[in-house]
Amino acid sequence: MSNTFTSILIANRGEIACRIIRSAKSLGYHTVAVYSDADANSLHTQMADDAVYIGASPVQQSYLRADQIIKAAKTSGAQAVHPGYGFLSENAEFAEACEAAGLVFIGPSAEAIRVMGNKAEAKRRMFAAGVPCVPGYEGESQEQEVLIAEAQKIGAPIMVKAAAGGGGRGMRLVTNLADLPNAILLARSEAQNAFGSSELILEKAIIEPRHVEVQVFADRQGNTIHLGERDCSVQRRHQKVVEEAPCPVMTETLREQMGEAAVAAAKSINYEGAGTVEFLLDAQQQFYFLEMNTRLQVEHPVTELITGLDLVELQIQVAQGRPLGLTQDDIRLSGHAIEVRLYSEDPAQDFLPSSGLIESWIPATGEGVRIDHGIQSGQEVSPYYDSMVAKVIAYGPDREVARMRLVRALKDTVFNGLKNNKAFLIDCLEKPAFIEGCATTAFIQQEFTEQDLAEPIASVEQAAMAAVLSYTQAYQKAMASSVNVSRNLQNWSSTGALQAYTEYAFDDVNYRLCVSPRGPDLYDVTSSEERNLVIEIEHIRGNAVRLKVDGGRQEIKFTIEDNVTTILHNGRSVRLVDQIQQAGIVEEGVEGGHITAPMHGLVLELKVASGQAVSKGQSLLVLEAMKMQHEILASIDGEVVEVFVTAGSQVSTDQALLEIAEVE
Repeated sequence: MSNTFTSILIANRGEIACRIIRSAKSLGYHTVAVYSDADANSLHTQMADDAVYIGASPVQQSYLRADQIIKAAKTSGAQAVHPGYGFLSENAEFAEACEAAGLVFIGPSAEAIRVMGNKAEAKRRMFAAGVPCVPGYEGESQEQEVLIAEAQKIGAPIMVKAAAGGGGRGMRLVTNLADLPNAILLARSEAQNAFGSSELILEKAIIEPRHVEVQVFADRQGNTIHLGERDCSVQRRHQKVVEEAPCPVMTETLREQMGEAAVAAAKSINYEGAGTVEFLLDAQQQFYFLEMNTRLQVEHPVTELITGLDLVELQIQVAQGRPLGLTQDDIRLSGHAIEVRLYSEDPAQDFLPSSGLIESWIPATGEGVRIDHGIQSGQEVSPYYDSMVAKVIAYGPDREVARMRLVRALKDTVFNGLKNNKAFLIDCLEKPAFIEGCATTAFIQQEFTEQDLAEPIASVEQAAMAAVLSYTQAYQKAMASSVNVSRNLQNWSSTGALQAYTEYAFDDVNYRLCVSPRGPDLYDVTSSEERNLVIEIEHIRGNAVRLKVDGGRQEIKFTIEDNVTTILHNGRSVRLVDQIQQAGIVEEGVEGGHITAPMHGLVLELKVASGQAVSKGQSLLVLEAMKMQHEILASIDGEVVEVFVTAGSQVSTDQALLEIAEVE
């Protein structure tokens, strides 16, 4: 089969599809996107030269349909397929199907994917290649009794891990072996649903390590090199949140040792293309093989920024059968780069995925700033896919410059309309432990309390600014139909001073505000907090406004949708809902035993039935959303009086799941 191609189909979506399309088009290749119902108007379909429909929104009916993707390639005339990451990128059968269809798969061989895609087999290969590995169990027997017996030999704490796949799915930390049976059941179920395989391995949990990975690249001529390392220690639910290159504690000797181990791992399976060998690094700078990802990584931009290389371009070059044209001596690391993953999720609710409408998306720009994304204002974030929407990356001559640029980029980025982790990312980057380069995989657990992750409450000044902006917009709309209204008459009434009342509520805080215009752009704001503020609008352009609040200048960005005003102030987004406008359309929430869905998803398992007694904290059902499984727990002791869903049901946010009557 000839490896020459001029047209590439990207078998993925979102920011990675956009990323690949940019590099491919810059090299002159024709690009083809694929899309589901949920992605019909998405950015990646607009960027590509062609776009082909592949099915309904659920991944099993679209992006995981290898037959549909190959059909799309044939229909569009594409000669090569780039899988991106996730979905089918580490699926050996898909790589083989592409080859059988006469398509070039831009990635490693199916055999390499198959070996490294199974963590058990991968560890056996790494032991044989002399690569240091974490002690554990990677045997073929999957009987519950065998796993429990092996776990007892290893001893707690222990990691239960899916043998296939990655991304933190099918993974559970067990600190008490009494919890092992339930952890095995949950990990097995999640692994089966995410990767089509329920096989598990066990590993001794290394407490508070660093997660350090090495980027490798190989061509078909036998040349294998590494491009340095990335530190990916800041994680939540075993999924990476912050990544940087180089690793803050790396030494030249350690880099050489880890690089040699990574190259040996790649050579042991005749690897070709881009791959990442992941290690755990303990406090004594001993490292252990974790897994190998046989694809492009989410965090590849930080490596690109410190090496000056385009990894997608290199992937395409190797897939064409051409040599890398690089030796290990050619690789020079310069400066520092840090990346954060922007998720549509709610940190205050244990990072629960969030779906809905993006009211406003304005990515920051600036020296050393790069933002990879696949979203736009007015787009729906679907509940069917991973909740990562963008990657914000900054480069600098040293780590501190990169960190400061990244903080500024996050503060300047507007992402309004649904819950997200932007403020949390800023907090991560501003923690002393991160600034000092001391973060391990225990960073979030150690550095953040429940209060730290709580949704921010607006200050009275922020509430007053929102009230003035809301009043100004409402007044302008009311006057839009008037003809030849003099600016001198703006905010003037023949019946006396104009006044507008607004009320914003946050848990324990209520702001009752009265806005009274003094002139065209000057307002008095009185509040229930007995604060009287004078606010002047100096300049508005689009969604950016410059204000004076009691004489102090403030720069903010804002969006107003119906009764909701969102302001971006000092890099933090605050959402304020006008309770006066909302009155009459909001129903009082039902407390106690009224269990509703916290997000859109699939009821994977129903664990209780009508008439059954339950206790507080008991698992009621398992909900799958955005590729993760979430246990819904009872909030009270009581009896299940009614169940509104069945296993296999699709549910929407706030939909009633079941009703529990509290025990007297």
